[in-house]
Order: sequence, then structure tokens, then C-alpha cells
Amino acid sequence: MSKVIFDSGISLDGFFAGDNRGPSNPMGGVSGKIHMWTLNQKAFWEYLGMEGGKEDNFEGQLIRDVNARTGAFIMGKRMFEEGEASWPEDLYKADVYVLTHEKREPWVQKGKTIFYYINDGIESALEKARQSAKGKDIRIQGGANTIQQFLNAGLVDEFFIHIAPVFLGDGIRLFDGIDKDKYDIQIVEVIPSELTTHLRYKLAKK
Repeated sequence: MSKVIFDSGISLDGFFAGDNRGPSNPMGGVSGKIHMWTLNQKAFWEYLGMEGGKEDNFEGQLIRDVNARTGAFIMGKRMFEEGEASWPEDLYKADVYVLTHEKREPWVQKGKTIFYYINDGIESALEKARQSAKGKDIRIQGGANTIQQFLNAGLVDEFFIHIAPVFLGDGIRLFDGIDKDKYDIQIVEVIPSELTTHLRYKLAKK
């Protein structure tokens, strides 16, 4: 059965992105600080259909594993707008449901990626994503506010956090405004590396 998951990098002080985000400044310009471990892996660039990366080790397998289990994506409008102009064709290789008030026809890309624009909330997006996923997992891609909405609605089953050894000082925190009484949380896996600490948690709604 499909699980609802997210897989996010954060700074040591809990920031998911920097301030002043926008299409000309994706993630507030902090992606290289938070996601250096990912950028270092050949598996990341393979997924983009590009050459790159210095390493192909257990961290590359983490990337391949989460990509293999994902059958559909959900993201917020701001994340979509940041990437729309620069993402390579068929980046997601699955159906992507964008939460937005904007009404527009689906964006069908070459390959397997189709962006659908959902105007009636997260439950509607999740229902449609489950149908697309065909038993695979639904990944809440971001941004932070979208992940928070799904957490506070009690809809997340599992998540991965990759904590970069860097302080950002300000920006957008991943876990701001979370209902602290919503879940029982189980630590499933802790994997240290040179550039990050990988954590996996399972959630059970109380």
C-alpha cells in the first residue's frame, strides 16, 4: 500500500530553505550548503539525465531507493514556480500534483512527467496522487509549508531527514508550526556520513 513520505535536507539549526526565495533564487540560495551530499553523488545526476558527481556509494543507493519507491509527487505552488523555468524535461518521471489557486491545463512533458494543478486542497491532491502511484509511495516534495500541511493533517507515514553540518541562522524552518501531539514517532535508521547525517522516522497517528 502507498505510503505518504517526504525526503528533505535541512541545516543543523533546522532550516529547509533561505529567505528571498524565487525563480531567480531557488531555495533562497542555500541548496549548495544543505544538499552538498546529494550533489556529490552520481546517482543524483543520473536521475536528472546528466553527467556529474564524484561518488557512487551507499548514499547514492539511498537516492536510488527513494526514487524507486516514489510513484507520484505533491508540491506547493512556490516550489513549482522556482523550478518551472530551469528544471530539465521529465525531471520527476511521474505525475506531479501542484497545490495552487491558479487554474491551468496539465503540463505534459516528454517522458513520464505530467504536472497537474490542484485547486481544492491537499486531500484532493493526495487522492489523485494515490491513483497515479499505483501502489508506490507518494512523496511530498516541498516546500516546507506544504510538508507542514500534510504533517498537521496527520497524513504522513514516514520521512527522511538529511542534516547538513552547517548553521544558516535564518530562513524557512521545516518544522515550524507542527502539531506536537499528532504522532508517535519512531527512529528507524541513523546513518552518518562526511557531509550529512541521514535519519529515517516512521509516524503513527495518535
